[in-house]
Amino acid sequence: MAAEAPSLGRQSTAISNAITSLHREHYGRGATVTRTVMQRNYVACFLEDIYTPVERTLIDNDRQEAVQETRQIFQQAMRPAFVAAVEEITGRKVVQFMSQVAFDPDMAAEIFVLQPAARDEDESDVRNSHSKPTSRVLDATRDGTSP
Repeated sequence: MAAEAPSLGRQSTAISNAITSLHREHYGRGATVTRTVMQRNYVACFLEDIYTPVERTLIDNDRQEAVQETRQIFQQAMRPAFVAAVEEITGRKVVQFMSQVAFDPDMAAEIFVLQPAARDEDESDVRNSHSKPTSRVLDATRDGTSP
C-alpha cells in the first residue's frame, strides 16, 4: 500500500518550520511566529517579528527602503532553497514564488503557487467549460452586438 500524503496541517507545520529554519540559518535570526496557510494550489507563509538588530536600527532611522531592498535580494537568492523545501514537503512542483516584507508590525509573506494537482485541473476544466459561453456573451455585448 502506498504511503498517504501528509495532511495539510502537517504540511503547513513542516513548511513553517522549514522556512523559519532557512531564515535562521541564513539571517542568523528566524521569525518569532510563523504561520502557513494552504489551499488548493496556494501556500502562504506569514512570518512575524522578522528583523535582525541591524535591520531594526536601520528601520528606526527611517531606512526602511534599504531593509526592503536587501530582503528582496536575499529572498531571490534563497528562492531555490525555499522552493525545494516546499516541493519536498508537498510533493508538488512550485511554479511561482513571491516574497514581501512589511513594517509596523514587522512581517513577511512567502507565497508559493503550486502546479495544479490532477484533480484540480479536472475541476478547473469543468469550471472553465461552464464559464466560456458566459464570457462570449459578455464580450459580444461589450462590442454592442447582441448575444
